[in-house]
Amino acid sequence: MSHKRENIKEGDLEGFKYFKKVGALLERLHGTACERDRAHNRQLHMDQYMVLLLLYMFNPICVSLRALQQASTLKKVQKVLQVPRASLGSLSEAARVFDADLLKGVVEELAAELRPLPHDPRLDDVQKILTLVDGTVLAALPKMVWALWQDKHNALKAHVQFELLKGVPVWAPITDANADEREVLAANLQAGRVYVTDRGYAKYGLLQGIVDIGSSFVCRIRDNAVFQVVQERELSQEALDAGVVRDAVVWLGDKAKRGDLRQPVRIIEIACTPHIKSHKNGRGGPQQGETILIATDLLDLPAEVAALIYQCRWGIEIFFRVFKHLLGCRHLLSQCENGIRLQMYAAILACMLIALYTGGKPTVRTYEMLNWYFLGWADEEELQSHIARLQKQG
Repeated sequence: MSHKRENIKEGDLEGFKYFKKVGALLERLHGTACERDRAHNRQLHMDQYMVLLLLYMFNPICVSLRALQQASTLKKVQKVLQVPRASLGSLSEAARVFDADLLKGVVEELAAELRPLPHDPRLDDVQKILTLVDGTVLAALPKMVWALWQDKHNALKAHVQFELLKGVPVWAPITDANADEREVLAANLQAGRVYVTDRGYAKYGLLQGIVDIGSSFVCRIRDNAVFQVVQERELSQEALDAGVVRDAVVWLGDKAKRGDLRQPVRIIEIACTPHIKSHKNGRGGPQQGETILIATDLLDLPAEVAALIYQCRWGIEIFFRVFKHLLGCRHLLSQCENGIRLQMYAAILACMLIALYTGGKPTVRTYEMLNWYFLGWADEEELQSHIARLQKQG
């Protein structure tokens, strides 16, 4: 027997004071899209809409656009967050008229305030920003025909760039799920970064583009990659202890590909646990031998540090879990591309707020504790105790 969902009450929503930080940054966007409002009767502004999206992220009782609309009718929400009562129509319009690209500056400014998380000190040898890159697929509604994928199903893809040492995403373009991840990254490269990627990004022209823009790469390549050895390097004991079995300077690709990647790179071969496909054990994924190959243009970086950097790539997979399962982004609040990008930016800002407040990355346990606090079941002392334990562990 189904039960009608109870209306949201003011006592169900707590933790408003932690929105003040980002609210001050968003305030500059208050006048966005007002030029089209010739009657000067716009009630819901861009900064207010983004604060409402953050309310959705941080309060598990808000599970839909209708629930968010209802929360906006509460006097406490209106007073503390400085937002008006919003109709479903105004929320839907906001997703279309407020340009998501305007949030880039807010994200960059908030990211600049984040301090590096506790990490292996060997990563300090890297002078550029370690940036993990990968894509994740989001299910889309059948009516979202612009997101047509495969087998008549619709889907989107978020192409996430994740700063390793700060533990937060900093950029996430949205495309249909068929978009080539390599082309999306090539169109969004920045200088001063070390892009850490899996073998799906091992396109030699992309690697050259990363070097040309003033960045570097640590990229897994296919096990059967073709290369010509220039120099075999002797392995240190530290490299051997890290599982490195080979370190060589090579020309990557055959002669026909030499124009795509125009300088020698390093190939670092690392021992790993084999993954042999078997119908009996039912394991999926590609077959994996006893070693993996990592390519990098960082010729002076110790081999064991390059291996460590690639090992840290798993951090972006943990973020995808937080993004989909905790921040509620498996459920899309809008059907248009711009509205989905606004929701993505809200998720990025939510992760940054957690990092600023706790001094750590948005783990499952921390996010759950914040939700208990926001719902009123955990008090300030219990939340601070949790944060203190995190900092002690760090």
